[in-house]
Amino acid sequence: MITRRDVLSAAAAAFAATHISPRALAQPIARTAHILTGFTPGLQDGLARLVAGQMSGYAETIVVETRPGAAGRIAVEAVKSADADGSVMLFAPLGFMMFFPHVYKTLRYHPRDFTPVSTVASTPTLLTVGPSVPADVKTLADFVAWCRANPKHATFGSPGAGTSLHFLGAMLGRSAGFDFLHVPYQGGGAIQDLVKGVIAATVMPIGSSLGLVQSGDLRALATTGPRRSLFVPAVPTMREAGYPSLEDLTWFAFFVPAKTPAPIVDKLNTAIQAALRTDEVKAGMAKLAVEPDAIAMEDFARLIASESDRWKAIVQATGFVPTD
Repeated sequence: MITRRDVLSAAAAAFAATHISPRALAQPIARTAHILTGFTPGLQDGLARLVAGQMSGYAETIVVETRPGAAGRIAVEAVKSADADGSVMLFAPLGFMMFFPHVYKTLRYHPRDFTPVSTVASTPTLLTVGPSVPADVKTLADFVAWCRANPKHATFGSPGAGTSLHFLGAMLGRSAGFDFLHVPYQGGGAIQDLVKGVIAATVMPIGSSLGLVQSGDLRALATTGPRRSLFVPAVPTMREAGYPSLEDLTWFAFFVPAKTPAPIVDKLNTAIQAALRTDEVKAGMAKLAVEPDAIAMEDFARLIASESDRWKAIVQATGFVPTD
């Protein structure tokens, strides 16, 4: 069982590291550094490449590698086993640390196997409906009423069972008192079926359907962020719509193996923060429909711990049975 103490002690352990001379740290950490991501090319590796391209001085070359498989866990395990010298990093959603422990019976890693370095961006989730939902359904309240009246058609798609997006949809149904049937997909299949009218709604990151919402092919009813999104400012939040428990953000962040010396962690953090201040990264994130969101290193572990507690309660409330 992964506890809050486990997560916080893992972060504290990062600062009990071996000494590295200032002269050594003035040089690039390695000739080539590697950033591993756990999914096929898309938002995650796009973000990693965007930030890596502006991390000048950290390494002579930074290579972003996608290692998809096992819902991203292959990449996580590879970084766990890598040399703790700053040459191998994990770039991943925080769910790997705060969410996966509650949906898998066993994991081949533990949060204490990693040192959290920095978040870089966040995005809320968007509840979007398609042509199978009548045009006069314009608000979340309208949609809830329609779902109650049409239970056989109250379906939503997400990137897969056991994901945070799956649980957000399930919690909407529980909170609003209707059976919201989940249809799991891989890749962009959910959006494609939404446009075709196969399913009624999707619960996905904003970037997945933003273009189709802007064109009028789909309708966005609510976002899960703490405030309205810059990308769909006319769309209310779940809190505004009466569902504060569904407030949620997906954060993307860097991690290194737990025994990485603190001076190297600090050097990496400095390089990341410098990259986030560049116009290139800000513009690139806007194109990906995510917002820069760097959380101070001392607050990062606390965020993982508190979110882990919250997601444990959500997963249990839905009756989800952890899988292998």
